[in-house]
Amino acid sequence: MHIPDGFLSTEVAVACFVPAAVAVGVGLRRANVELDERRVPLLGVTAAFIFAAQMLNFPVAGGTSGHFLGAALAAILLGPWLACLVLAVVLGVQAFVFADGGITALGANVLNMGVVGALLVGGLMAAARRVAGQGRTALLVISGAGAWLAVMAGATTTSLGLAISGTVPLGTVLPAMLGVHAVIAIGEAVVTVAAVSAVLATRPDLLGVEHQSVRPVVAGAV
Repeated sequence: MHIPDGFLSTEVAVACFVPAAVAVGVGLRRANVELDERRVPLLGVTAAFIFAAQMLNFPVAGGTSGHFLGAALAAILLGPWLACLVLAVVLGVQAFVFADGGITALGANVLNMGVVGALLVGGLMAAARRVAGQGRTALLVISGAGAWLAVMAGATTTSLGLAISGTVPLGTVLPAMLGVHAVIAIGEAVVTVAAVSAVLATRPDLLGVEHQSVRPVVAGAV
């Protein structure tokens, strides 16, 4: 899903950079308010896990790649805004240090994976959680669905950016991206549900602010 340099037109790159920069700026301000000594290590561990997971890439037609995202898990653990910030940091390190994703396309990559994957889908997950209630089963279902949606939504916006830039026709890149990421999204949903279930069973207090009312799992509880 990382777009390399030279695959986006200047207009598309700028159009993606602006909302990505605004989201990162808001995320930094939220971090000053929401982060405390208890959650800082969690943020670091989450970023490290996402960084490692995203380094496993699968080539996809149209000059981009498929990989695990980690946006939904970050949103559950940290909340949507901090999750977006974590994705931006991970993508920045990958672009500048490992040349994984272009520097000129960094705004687009942050938009596709951080803003759409973590912030937008994370916000939808939080809204669904408020409607569904505070049960463990509801959270796990929302986690799995959100993980799948975040991957597919990011793949879709990546395809649109390439197509609008004239790099590759939408009819070529969209089926290729969605086909690969549909499989990846299922795996990500399974991993996300397993990780959230483990946190619920041991440290439910580490969940994002909107989920902190979830109680620890006890025998026979749902």
